[in-house]
Amino acid sequence: MIKVAVVGSGYWGKNLIRNFHALGVLSAICDSDKQVLRKFKGLYPEVPGIEAFDELIQDVRATFDAIVISTPAASHYDLAKKSLLAGKHVFVEKPLAITEEEGKELVELASKKQVCLMVGHILQYHPAVLKLKELIDSGELGKIQYLYSNRLNIGKIRTEENILWSFAPHDISVVLWLLAEMPQTVYAAGGNYLQSSIPDTTLTNLDFPSGVKAHIFVSWLHPFKEQKLVVVGDKKMAVFDDVSQEKLLLYPHKINWVQRVPIASRAEAEVVEVEHKEPLQEECRHFLECLEAGKAPRTDGQEGLRVLKVLQASQISLNQNGSKVRVWENGTGFLKEVVPAESVTVGKEEWPTTSPTGISKNHFFAHETSHIDEGVEIGKGSKIWHFSHVLAGSRIGENCSIGQNVVIGPEVTIGSGCKIQNNVSIYKGVTLEDDVFCGPSMVFTNVFNPRAHIRRMDEIRLTHVRKGATLGANCTIVCGHVIGSHAFVGAGAVITTDVADYALMLGNPAKHKGWMCSCGVSLTFSENKATCQACGGKYTKVGSQIVRES
Repeated sequence: MIKVAVVGSGYWGKNLIRNFHALGVLSAICDSDKQVLRKFKGLYPEVPGIEAFDELIQDVRATFDAIVISTPAASHYDLAKKSLLAGKHVFVEKPLAITEEEGKELVELASKKQVCLMVGHILQYHPAVLKLKELIDSGELGKIQYLYSNRLNIGKIRTEENILWSFAPHDISVVLWLLAEMPQTVYAAGGNYLQSSIPDTTLTNLDFPSGVKAHIFVSWLHPFKEQKLVVVGDKKMAVFDDVSQEKLLLYPHKINWVQRVPIASRAEAEVVEVEHKEPLQEECRHFLECLEAGKAPRTDGQEGLRVLKVLQASQISLNQNGSKVRVWENGTGFLKEVVPAESVTVGKEEWPTTSPTGISKNHFFAHETSHIDEGVEIGKGSKIWHFSHVLAGSRIGENCSIGQNVVIGPEVTIGSGCKIQNNVSIYKGVTLEDDVFCGPSMVFTNVFNPRAHIRRMDEIRLTHVRKGATLGANCTIVCGHVIGSHAFVGAGAVITTDVADYALMLGNPAKHKGWMCSCGVSLTFSENKATCQACGGKYTKVGSQIVRES
């Protein structure tokens, strides 16, 4: 029987937990909040609770088939990638990732590992929306002329993402699915009423090659909840209303032309009967059925990429105060590039990277609340998020992700592909090579015996973190040491010595507890040989060190 672990048990995660438990496949709940885990232990005493995702990944190798991710959007890429590398099927809530580049990497990795990747676009599993799709495809509505979708509410207001990325993925997903085509142009406008840098209302317009237009209005600053999709055809009009008892209505209105003047002829609404099923349970069941049958989900990674592309085009337009953005198709349903609608000469290399909120500078992204000193070098594709500060003389490589409230520098060097999570300070004297992961709130020091009343900045001890190393959440790296390539420092560990390549370090003070593959899965040696169960990497133990052979 298929076994599923759910990561994240908050606002939406608790619903996934409930449904996968009802389907008899829930085998673990992972959440960093101990109190939350205790609550679920009372509800589902037979299901183990695990605090650390890295611990879950080590366990899932033998005991779980799939991982379901319901965490903040900014963490989707990292968690999904680790899960795929471990050879697990993945169900990730919307959006698939924050950038198209991250999304493509996940899709390619899932294909390489021959595992399922599904995105939580729940409306495609709603019985009323399925019926609406059937009516459109059968020609019941006639030629589709336009659609509009409202997703409005007053309630949970987010700070980690704007309303476009929070609400609109659902509507974009269903509009693209109903029309079975991609838009040619997108333009979006919005308002920042509660937080100066985060739009809380947006109106997005999509123009399709067939001549159909779609409008998507989303807001979390609205007097009542409304989730409504209207499809206007030249024969009939359909209304999907998710907050009403009657989910799907058909209006056989007609437009008669009298003396070349259009006259509306109204008709009574017809209630369309639909099955009474919970959409989320249908979505969860579909995921399990796809795993059992070895088939691609309706909302697979490719579908998630299409939604992500439209989101990014909308964000570009939003950043440009509603300017029209042209979306070019390459004939396969994928979009290969986004350029300003009025320009046909701007290439992909000339257009800066964009993300949910903020500004773009010379091909890297910096949130408008971040601060970058003069004399700083930042590589192409890197992203710097809320309230972070990069001090003078620092150098950051390409495709790095710098989280919220991070301080870097002065005169710090960070390689390419590094991920620095929230609340990390990287002081002078620290060097990170490529692909280093720094977990949330982990700590570097640079003076061994600091005193507030004695200046010791000329006594800095250097710390060097080699390629591919992982430094877990809340760990501390006491200055003056080298962390080896692909070493793995566990959450909360305190490093007081040099660390060998591939070493697993746990505890305070940290002790060597084992070995880790470069993909992040623990290794088991037999006669000085080990083969990674996830990626197939081969290792040989030579004295107190290990060497990767392939």
